[in-house]
Amino acid sequence: MRVFRLIIQISLCVAAVISPMESVAWAAPSAPKGDPLLQARLQLFQRMESLYGIPWTYLAAIDQYERTMKIRKKQAKNEKSSSRLTDIDIPWERWCGVFNPDEEDTNPVSIQFFDGMGMDGDGDGKADRNNDLDALTSLIHYLSAYGFSHDDWQIGLWSYYQRDRSVKTIRQFAQVYGKYQHLQLEARHFPIPPRYEYSYRSTWGSARGWGGRRIHEGTDIFAGYGTPVLSTAYGVIEVIGWNRYGGWRIGMRDMGNVYHYFAHLSSFKKGLKPGDIVEPGQLLGYIGSSGYGRPGTAGKFPPHLHYGMYRETGGADWAFDPYPYLRRWERQERKR
Repeated sequence: MRVFRLIIQISLCVAAVISPMESVAWAAPSAPKGDPLLQARLQLFQRMESLYGIPWTYLAAIDQYERTMKIRKKQAKNEKSSSRLTDIDIPWERWCGVFNPDEEDTNPVSIQFFDGMGMDGDGDGKADRNNDLDALTSLIHYLSAYGFSHDDWQIGLWSYYQRDRSVKTIRQFAQVYGKYQHLQLEARHFPIPPRYEYSYRSTWGSARGWGGRRIHEGTDIFAGYGTPVLSTAYGVIEVIGWNRYGGWRIGMRDMGNVYHYFAHLSSFKKGLKPGDIVEPGQLLGYIGSSGYGRPGTAGKFPPHLHYGMYRETGGADWAFDPYPYLRRWERQERKR
């Protein structure tokens, strides 16, 4: 631990000499042309990787996970986005130390005395939890105490979040960032190719009787048997197989921590399996009429795709109406 603290201190001295804006110039290759905020964020993560050795993909994944956890809170409070590059927010109890009487303490010495996480990452003499460099440096220090392998980082993440689901999602995000090597992964795609005939309308909340009283948590898109079903976003396949309600179904989690549910399929794309990374417009399977019974049950309703969306913000996934999103993606496809 003493050796690691010495390494951190040496790195901080280097960081203090090189200002945040100057450091961007020697960062690794940036994202494709697009959102300047995403490019600046990527360069910050790459800079921290150069200083401390933890892959930028993990830092980006943690930041993205933290961002998705705050979405519902921001919507409820109608808050505007922060001016910070990252959304990493270490609770004050961890930052300052649980027994620290000053909840806004920025003195690295007193924070260390109370066994807090807070560190000075930019060399200004303050450990400010609202400062991106300070927050990232402190989190990196915490995770690196467990080692530097992928398994070590996941142990560190579990220690920090105390939640298997959080560790799994962050790992998935890191894998996607690792494949594409940039942060611009917001693209979406309508689940049916434009050259096929289909129809749909808003059916959110309609009553469903099979299997007990319940509501319809999604949108039904009617099309012929065998119509291709496409991925709607960048993400990772979490489940694939039979569900007595949805029949042959696929579950994919996107980079916004939204779970996309594709149900009543007739078959899957050959070779598709849990853990696969997919992107917008990629083939997942084919429309059918499976479900409402034991594995293989089909034909109890017309062929269609049941498409659902579920968000996770720290508890159980909660469903929301996908219809407005489908309409938007459909319009975008027509423009393209």
